[in-house]
Amino acid sequence: MKKRDVEQGISILLWLFMVLLAADIIVKGLALDKTDMEYMMGNIQKQAVKTYLPGLTETNEKKDGKQWLWDKITGQIPALKKYSEEEEEKPEIDRETSGRIMRENTEFLEAKLLEENQEAGPPSSGYENTENEEIPGDTSSQEAANQIKAPVTDIPLEKFQDFDFVMSNFYTVDKTTSISSEELNAPALLEMDMRMQGSNEQPQILIYHSHSQEEFIDSVPGDPSTTIVGVGDYLTTLLQDTYGYNVIHVTDTFDIVDGKLDRNKAYTYAQERIGKILEENPSVEVVIDLHRDGVAEDKRLVTNIDGKDTAKIMFFNGLSRTNQNGDISYLPNPYIQENLAFSLQMMLETKKYYPDLARTIYLRGYRYNLHLRPKALLVECGAQTNTVQEEMNAMEPLADILNKVLTGA
Repeated sequence: MKKRDVEQGISILLWLFMVLLAADIIVKGLALDKTDMEYMMGNIQKQAVKTYLPGLTETNEKKDGKQWLWDKITGQIPALKKYSEEEEEKPEIDRETSGRIMRENTEFLEAKLLEENQEAGPPSSGYENTENEEIPGDTSSQEAANQIKAPVTDIPLEKFQDFDFVMSNFYTVDKTTSISSEELNAPALLEMDMRMQGSNEQPQILIYHSHSQEEFIDSVPGDPSTTIVGVGDYLTTLLQDTYGYNVIHVTDTFDIVDGKLDRNKAYTYAQERIGKILEENPSVEVVIDLHRDGVAEDKRLVTNIDGKDTAKIMFFNGLSRTNQNGDISYLPNPYIQENLAFSLQMMLETKKYYPDLARTIYLRGYRYNLHLRPKALLVECGAQTNTVQEEMNAMEPLADILNKVLTGA
């Protein structure tokens, strides 16, 4: 039998079959709308081919039997060709939509997983290692930073409602000034958000020394690495390499005038220089003036942390107000409350994790350049009777505490 006769026979059979299908659809589908009719016809046609003409599903050159049969049907009934083209477009749209939904769901789930991991694990320090590069620095220090250190003491926050408790346990007030419960509202200070806002793509922390010539019991004359500047170098290294912050360390001298030690205008000179650097780096959020204290020669400010002799630290706030003259108009500081919040939160974290490290928060009547940023901090680390190593050891818990406050850990 010739191929043409076969095709004519198939065509007649298909015409008869389509008439029966059309009659059935008309009787049973009058209640369906146009979209439903098209959908049902497509499914019926495909099912009919699969059920009644299975032999035609074998491939014919590059087209399978079903495609060849459908081409024959649409050749006989042109109206079905448009329907066929529309149906062919739908799977592409569906696949595209499904792919987009899957991508969005995947991104959402990945974000939630990251969020949950950050909440459950060690806190993010502000460092985003987007390239998965190795962070430079001491590996043991990095591992220590990534470990969750359990609090040693627990101070219920309800106790901070008691002004007398707060003052007796956290503060020393210099005789030059005074402060009231209205001016030092501890619960409000603890609620202030001191977390770092920017990323480490730009400078975040600035460390300097108004009194850069401060030395220790075993400092080497002429070697700045054994002075408070060297201690600042180590704090900078810890904050950068262990915690990932972007830090500027200013090592300029402000307390040498005409070749002699002169601290009368050190804060004025420091303000001029640091103020200019901050103008050039507006991204800096934290400013730390690192000092050492001066005590009697028979007194040593030392404790033991993790088996290491460690210099004790003291936080310092200026209130720009004296008992004798009231508010000092020429030393305005719009950030006094933020300064107080920063030092109190630092002190609370110190009490929780390193109970013997901090001496107190010292309040005095002047300003001490704490107006340069809301998160400005003056730290007295040890004194002239401490060794250089004791000073260096103190920078490790200090960096940890700072990171806890800046990350809200």
